[in-house]
Amino acid sequence: MPLAAWRRGVSAEPGPVETFPHERLIRRRAERAVARRRVLPFLIGVITVLAVVTGVVARLIDRRDFHSFGDGIWWSIVTLGTVGYGDIVPHTTWGRILGSIVIVCGVTFIAFLTAIVTSLFVTVDQQEALAKVHGMSEASEEDTRTALRAIDERLAAIDAKLDQVTGGQR
Repeated sequence: MPLAAWRRGVSAEPGPVETFPHERLIRRRAERAVARRRVLPFLIGVITVLAVVTGVVARLIDRRDFHSFGDGIWWSIVTLGTVGYGDIVPHTTWGRILGSIVIVCGVTFIAFLTAIVTSLFVTVDQQEALAKVHGMSEASEEDTRTALRAIDERLAAIDAKLDQVTGGQR
């Protein structure tokens, strides 16, 4: 699907299924980040926001295992990255539910971002290749026109000489 149509969300092809409510917003921001070649700051920003939010929620719902907001954020970062050091582990039911959600979100989010960023890089590369081919095509057309003009001029010169030799009778 062309990038312009993808941006508008218009396509004859079935569109991607949104897996969570803010996917369209993240997709647009990811597209802008790739177009500007600023993917790393985008990824760092999104992961930071997600880690802080889930870390604060962890502290609020499980104060026994998360002694500070810093502990909650550390646990969230480690869990989102699917590392899971085990130094902080939720023991309450709500803490474990949050942990399960964070693990699934972390794995899904990493896969989702990898897929989107990869597809956007491919799209940008395809557009650059098409622009290059189009530019080559235009250059080739201009070369052809120049050659045809030169041939036309030579034919006109030959016609003029023939007219001189034959006295205009051919």
